[in-house]
Amino acid sequence: MEFNFEKIDYIYIMLFFILIIFFLLGYNKKRKGFSFFNLKFKTKWEVFKLTGLILSLGFIIFALFEPKIEKETVSIKKEGLDIYFLIDVSNSMDAEDLKPSRMHRAKEIVQEVINNLQGDRIGFIPFSSDAYIQMPLTDDYTMGRLFLDVVDTNMIYGGGTNIEKAIKIASESFSAGTKGDRVIILFSDGEEHDERVIALAKTLNNIKIYTIGIGTQNGGPIPIYEKGNLNGYLKDKNGETVITKLNISTLEEISNVTGGKFYLSTLFGDEIKLLIDDISKLKKSEIKNNEIKIYTHLFQYFLLIGLLLFIIFYILL
Repeated sequence: MEFNFEKIDYIYIMLFFILIIFFLLGYNKKRKGFSFFNLKFKTKWEVFKLTGLILSLGFIIFALFEPKIEKETVSIKKEGLDIYFLIDVSNSMDAEDLKPSRMHRAKEIVQEVINNLQGDRIGFIPFSSDAYIQMPLTDDYTMGRLFLDVVDTNMIYGGGTNIEKAIKIASESFSAGTKGDRVIILFSDGEEHDERVIALAKTLNNIKIYTIGIGTQNGGPIPIYEKGNLNGYLKDKNGETVITKLNISTLEEISNVTGGKFYLSTLFGDEIKLLIDDISKLKKSEIKNNEIKIYTHLFQYFLLIGLLLFIIFYILL
């Protein structure tokens, strides 16, 4: 059985009140009486009445703390999905064949998915030539949005698209023994893939990968910006402008072998609703078990006692 206060900070008001009373109300030994400002109390009855008034105010102030006593403890189980967003941050994601850019479009989709989640845990793994966990699984969506804001193509040095490592990190980071489905949502243009990623995907157990193709099959050049101004386009060793194109086949195969789905990103965002609908049908697992204490509030009883004492000692006596 636990007894505490809803507004414990009010205790400072109570202490201040007590100090003021002790300061103003002192016993005058020379006059053998009590003095309160310029008033003097010669009889025990007057002292008794003043004590009753102080006690009534004490009960009223105590009621302001909103005292409460524990009634019961309720266990609340929270179910949801564990979702890792794997975001391609290679240079090709700067291409602008999807306006304003592939990277911007990928982040828009992630944002919309997060906005439609409830109770699920999310994490971010950016990847290029390398991959790492930028944000581990959490149900703090506000934190997730902050991490998403800083995702860009400057996060990882070097070229390439190491999808295999990103998937491996995600699969090893999921909680062991999870009964529900575990989800990877992969955003990439699918370029420069390694065939080993398909072999890895086939070994995954209870992990579904949903892939979203970011870009167009016609492709586009990779812009180079300096201080916000366009300074040309990325060129190969022969001086030719590099044209990056969406590679659908790899992304489709990754999703198919894991029981997921492939979506093609469009300007109209049709893929977002489809993705949200599909993951909402997945089997959720228990990801958190919270214990909530239920309290019975007692402030009304202390307030009633205080008011009754005040009426008795101030009005009736």
